[in-house]
Amino acid sequence: MRNNVLQIKHIELREANEFVSRYHRHHKPVTGHRFSIGCFSYEKLVGVAIVGRPIARRIDQYNTVEVLRCCTDETKNACSMLYSACRRAARELGYKRIITYILETEPGTSLVASGWNYVYTNRGGSWNVTSRPRKVSAPTIPKKLYESILY
Repeated sequence: MRNNVLQIKHIELREANEFVSRYHRHHKPVTGHRFSIGCFSYEKLVGVAIVGRPIARRIDQYNTVEVLRCCTDETKNACSMLYSACRRAARELGYKRIITYILETEPGTSLVASGWNYVYTNRGGSWNVTSRPRKVSAPTIPKKLYESILY
């Protein structure tokens, strides 16, 4: 039997969000994006990455993009391929930096394998504040920030 042949292609946000709804362990679909990428194995979608504006307000919204979702059906190497493809696409689109956050409990193996660098671990928490109440739907545990400088 041949090894799994993986291929990267652009996909629409609707299709990426449908995949996230089915397979993501702790996040829901997103409302907007800059671009979405799919990883295919013999024409079957096995993973997606959704890239958008950085969620944190103080991060440069014009020169930085954030991988908002990276989700696979556990196909080997799909996650690393998606993170690498996000870096290449963001660089070609003129962005200077790409970031992503993962849970403190996740190892980040695919990110390191794809050339990303660990920056720091935040203290976690919620965006819900008295002055601007929000429904908490994402995990509030500490998260690790990874980045790749694209120039």
